[in-house]
Amino acid sequence: MNPLEQLSLADLRARRSAKWARYEPDVIPMWVAEMDVPLAEPILTALQEALTIGDTGYPGSWPMVDEFVAFAARHWGWQVEPSLVVPAASVISAYVEAFVEDVAPGEEVVITAPVYPPFTTYLHQAGRVVREAPLTDDLRLDLDALETALAAATAPADGSTERRKAGLLLCNPHNPGGTVHTREELTAVASLANRYGVTVVSDEIHAPLVYSGAEFTPYLSVPGGETGIAVQSASKAFSLAAMPAAQMIVGTERAAWLGEFRKGAHGHPTYLGSIASTVAYRDGDAWLASLLVGLEANRDTLRAFVAERLPGVTVSRNAGTYLAWLDFGGTVAAGGRDLGGEPADVLLAEGRVALNQGTHFGVGGAGHARLNFATPPAVLAEGLERIASVVVAK
Repeated sequence: MNPLEQLSLADLRARRSAKWARYEPDVIPMWVAEMDVPLAEPILTALQEALTIGDTGYPGSWPMVDEFVAFAARHWGWQVEPSLVVPAASVISAYVEAFVEDVAPGEEVVITAPVYPPFTTYLHQAGRVVREAPLTDDLRLDLDALETALAAATAPADGSTERRKAGLLLCNPHNPGGTVHTREELTAVASLANRYGVTVVSDEIHAPLVYSGAEFTPYLSVPGGETGIAVQSASKAFSLAAMPAAQMIVGTERAAWLGEFRKGAHGHPTYLGSIASTVAYRDGDAWLASLLVGLEANRDTLRAFVAERLPGVTVSRNAGTYLAWLDFGGTVAAGGRDLGGEPADVLLAEGRVALNQGTHFGVGGAGHARLNFATPPAVLAEGLERIASVVVAK
């Protein structure tokens, strides 16, 4: 059964998590990356059993790493050595800790924008300088722009002849827009990174959310990726944001680095997160398959609506993720409204529908907004009608 068809609007309005609690009750929320689904039954059962007996202590014996390794082999043919996997508190904490280890304060981390806003905010907070390498107009990696950014980020400081250390934080699949980077693209990225001596961390939190016709490629599986780091989590695919847990996986040529990394103090998953993630990886395949069918149908509904009802608006193709990228820049030429540099603000004020503000995603964000389509079809339809009421209003 499609998990996206199991909850009503009334059920969702009873929620108190960020997506449904931030805005007034008359707003349709289509912003933050929470899915409007119930928990998969195996996860719910495992959590209920733990709570019933008060099993709420520190992380214990749940085999999250082993089940992740089995999941990766089953879904992507990726053979991961368990000794190269480190349980982490969250994807964000894992990539920050990796760069803190490799990139000194004041040195640079390159990101491919527009991209998930915490790529910038958390690295800035950690004292690292963020440099943007813009994507192409169709949200693919621009290898020329990337090389320019890597060259600048590693250029010798004044008075030195040695290149500086730097990092590259990938989003694979990409958020927003759901681009699923190809093996050829990632191989080219690895070649550039190794040429410039750059540490690559690949945020792969959306890896299980890839649709028919596309294939997820783990960064560490491509030639040259052995020097990189990947971060995975069941959080997005199984709607587990309330129970953080993640896995840092290091490339086979980073075994010595991992030994040093383990000597430091790092965050750990929550215990409930380790339970939920273990069960998701072990018993969640059927639920995930049903979810993907529902998400793909919602994606197609969104694309058809934009083409038919939103003149001058374009939307990402989304080979993966449930986070679409809408470009409102052509509305005036098509006879519609000018929604300005921050369309989400106008849509909220006039249409009572909440999307993410495009400028928060960095270069290329003005005139855009991010839309979360992981919601029941009826809620998606209502949200889209509200967007249309603003775009085509005179």
